Amino acid sequence: MASTARRLKRIADQFQGDYPMHRDLKPSPYQIAAFTQAARDRSFSKAAKNTGVTQSSITQHVAKLERAMGVQLFQRKREGLELTRAGRELFEISDRLRSLEQQVEEKLQDYGGLATGHLRIIANAPRPVMPVIARYGAQYPKVEIEFSLCSRTEALRLLNEREVDIAVIVTEPEEDGLSVEKIGTTRYKAFVRRDHPLAGRGTVSLRELAGETIILPEEGSLTKSLVMERASLHGIELTSTVRTHSFPMVKEAVLHGIGVGFLLEEAQYPSANLTSLEVAEIPDIFSVCLITPAEKRNLRLISSFCDTLLDAV
Repeated sequence: MASTARRLKRIADQFQGDYPMHRDLKPSPYQIAAFTQAARDRSFSKAAKNTGVTQSSITQHVAKLERAMGVQLFQRKREGLELTRAGRELFEISDRLRSLEQQVEEKLQDYGGLATGHLRIIANAPRPVMPVIARYGAQYPKVEIEFSLCSRTEALRLLNEREVDIAVIVTEPEEDGLSVEKIGTTRYKAFVRRDHPLAGRGTVSLRELAGETIILPEEGSLTKSLVMERASLHGIELTSTVRTHSFPMVKEAVLHGIGVGFLLEEAQYPSANLTSLEVAEIPDIFSVCLITPAEKRNLRLISSFCDTLLDAV
């Protein structure tokens, strides 16, 4: 408890410069804990449920912390809580502290079984994560999993801001504070419908695809930047492109005959109506990485999912 108090004091001291605290109000461990859980869940009601207290207790602790700091930590919106700049800065520190406390708690507990919990997982593509979610869910049916797809750029932002627990993305990040494990390799291929004139080809060039409609994921994706960079390098102009939000949308667009899509090899559920083609200008092999905030990697809930994933690949 003394160590925790010292850490909380350091948190308070760090914020004295930008956010002078009221001299008569000091943050308590309960206020920091309530804020951290609400920031993790983006909801006062979910935070209350996950900590076993009332919602009014969570909101009162957060309100007292905001008064002590003299600054708003959350924007209350219809879709949930959104951290302010001050809230994001505090959460980056308090979430690390809470993760360390959870590791201590877990060491003191009986590990007879993992009953409940909540995991936030992101990836560039559905596979290899979704088959693992199915396997993990069968083993731990009461663990709630929130899974979404996003670009590599967005994934790194969410990891660095501690908004997600686990990410599976292509290419190894350079940011500090992340636990990175290489779990495989992949490459980009062009995908067409089986009735497409190019479907019988094993390899195509970007120049041959210049007259096709090219389907790419959103801005910030490695896919888009790689394809456009290689086309520019070889003096090829891709005149017709369609932008989508994610790899599944690229696959769907290809199946509807909109054009040629670029996807990671084996990143989608197999379809008999699609065929893949190697692209001469993109022979690169990329690492697939399992990434978590470093201080969270050994938390039992997170490590149990990571171990299931590592056993599957």
